[in-house]
Amino acid sequence: MCHITDPKDRSLLDDWQRDFPVTERPFKVLADALELDEADVIDRLARMRAAGRITRVGATIAPGTVSASTLAAVAAPEERIEEVAALIDAEPGVNHNYQREDDWNLWFVATGPDREHVNDTLARIGRRTGLEVLDLRLVRPFNVDLGFRMSAATPRVPSARKVDRTAMRDGDRDLLQALSSGLTLVADPYAALARSLGRDETDVMERITALHGAGIISRLGVIVRHRALGWSANAMVVWDLPAERVATAGPALAAHPGVTLCYERRPVEGVWPYRLYCMIHARSRPEARGVLAGAVELPELAGAAHKVLFSTRCFKQTGALIKAREVAA
Repeated sequence: MCHITDPKDRSLLDDWQRDFPVTERPFKVLADALELDEADVIDRLARMRAAGRITRVGATIAPGTVSASTLAAVAAPEERIEEVAALIDAEPGVNHNYQREDDWNLWFVATGPDREHVNDTLARIGRRTGLEVLDLRLVRPFNVDLGFRMSAATPRVPSARKVDRTAMRDGDRDLLQALSSGLTLVADPYAALARSLGRDETDVMERITALHGAGIISRLGVIVRHRALGWSANAMVVWDLPAERVATAGPALAAHPGVTLCYERRPVEGVWPYRLYCMIHARSRPEARGVLAGAVELPELAGAAHKVLFSTRCFKQTGALIKAREVAA
């Protein structure tokens, strides 16, 4: 793992990206496993967050379960990249924004409590930038859980989890929004979270456990910034396949070593024909292209045209917006 030489820090990043303890003193569990003091673990995580190596210790939420989201893109003139990126970043519902090597060069994820909120976000971005906005809605995920062991030669991709949306209860949206923003790095983070919500700590922990078990919380743990940790050759690969082939090609691509995300999205007729997407996170472009070369040979992708969009800059990376916040008109 690039840039991380301390074995204890490496273990914190590698071993706790998921299944973070839901107990009164979770950082003590990590400390005991690493033979460190609890305060030392908290300090290490705080320093890595301040250095931009992690975004938070918190949750990622399964897409489409309690909120809406879409992948979107604009083709910004080169001289307007910074200006347009800033306008996109200003939207509270935008939680990821990357520059990629393509005519469609700014790619972002718009999130919100419902589809209407997402539509409004895209409409404002279109008005404020004066650019066409591609709305590439999710059809189905094959793997959307990015957590993996960064020190492994080949990232270990977890199998898909079933989601039980009936597990949601009153008050869960507030809880999920707070977890998406991240736990406070203190000895008793669930107590601090409960106080911020005006709730009981035991109740909060029980709800987190239930939501995680139901797959609504897809991952609870350390959320890393891959580029800052050496995984800087990140490519989005889009595949032009007819709808009837995606059902078999998607699972095969998702299972290919080195593919870290895989999903189907709606194409935009006459503009963007691609239905199947995957991400490859690698330490170098040759490594990423090696993964892609293997994917191209999959029988399920035989003859499929594809395009590779390497990311060159990350403008924004935060948790999803689950509850609406006010924005300027």
